Amino acid sequence: MPPVRVLVVDDSVTMRGLLRKLLNTHQNIQIIGTAVNGVDAINKIKQLKPDAVTLDVEMPELDGLSALRRIMMECPVPVVMCSSLTDTGTRATMDALSAGAVDFIAKPSGNDKLEPVVEELASKLLTAASAKIHKVRLNRVMSEGRSTKKPTVDEPGKKTPLAGGEPRVTKGISLNMRATRTKLVAIGCSTGGPAALQRVLPALPAQLPVPVVVVQHIPIGFSKALAEQLNTKCKLEICHAENGMPLKEGYVYIAQAGCDITFRGRGDSVSLHLEKSSAPLPPGGFRPSADVMMLDAVRVYGASVLGVLMTGMGRDGAKGMKAIKNSKGRTIAEDESTCVVYGMPKAAIEANAVDKVVPLGGIAQEIVNML
Repeated sequence: MPPVRVLVVDDSVTMRGLLRKLLNTHQNIQIIGTAVNGVDAINKIKQLKPDAVTLDVEMPELDGLSALRRIMMECPVPVVMCSSLTDTGTRATMDALSAGAVDFIAKPSGNDKLEPVVEELASKLLTAASAKIHKVRLNRVMSEGRSTKKPTVDEPGKKTPLAGGEPRVTKGISLNMRATRTKLVAIGCSTGGPAALQRVLPALPAQLPVPVVVVQHIPIGFSKALAEQLNTKCKLEICHAENGMPLKEGYVYIAQAGCDITFRGRGDSVSLHLEKSSAPLPPGGFRPSADVMMLDAVRVYGASVLGVLMTGMGRDGAKGMKAIKNSKGRTIAEDESTCVVYGMPKAAIEANAVDKVVPLGGIAQEIVNML
């Protein structure tokens, strides 16, 4: 198998040199060139036609986010963003994932921490090179078309119902306020997940009669920015999960990066529990883990869990989805045709853990249908 041909884009000559040197030691990666800013990157992409690109967020002349938008329109290629752990950097990174970036890494604070980050970057570049970039573009276009209007509230966390108590309608999806045996919607996703969530969550009705818990594989320091960005696009209330938060109907809880999320309590009085650990993860493991969250959801809710698994690398979530199905709960997996990376849904389907396989654009409607 030929090596993945990579273009490195960074305004720092030192960083360009280090990335070139360290990535070139990887047997499956070949650095075919570097670029100093967004304009240079676009020209080099058209000239060199790389398999994947590393793109710095903060650059002069044409910053990474602006460059990414032009790349997706003019010369689409899988892009992994390199982001700083600042408020500006995290917000720009979330925007980049919405605009079509396949994944990102957080830049290290010093050169002594560079090698493990480069190893992670190499892994993400190999995954990105196999991503279905035309689907990334589709997800971006569809998510940008969503309304950013939030429901009127009288006080934080309290939604004002529509006149006459009529159910809200979001993008054609209506919710009949009937009794439901579902008590929790549990969603897992990884590579391509932030853009996928921006299609699914805004399409859910504002008066959803159950809480939603989302595990998105994301580096520490970025999950809060993801929750904040989603909250500007959804009529549901999007929260960054905190330890002890009570689960409420019509709220979405985004798992905190670096913490496994489990549940405490029973019946109508259930709260979130965050478990931090410094223990090394097993190969292929993640923290937060969709498996950990879903398995514990079954322990607390039994057959009243609806599991959803979307785009992502690896097998996380397959065991959890199997447990949900075995407990007589219901499960949905994203169809291969819309997955950026068809790993997690495929693993669940192969484990016979899925009731419905649905393209991304139909997942919100299917969630409502299964309530």
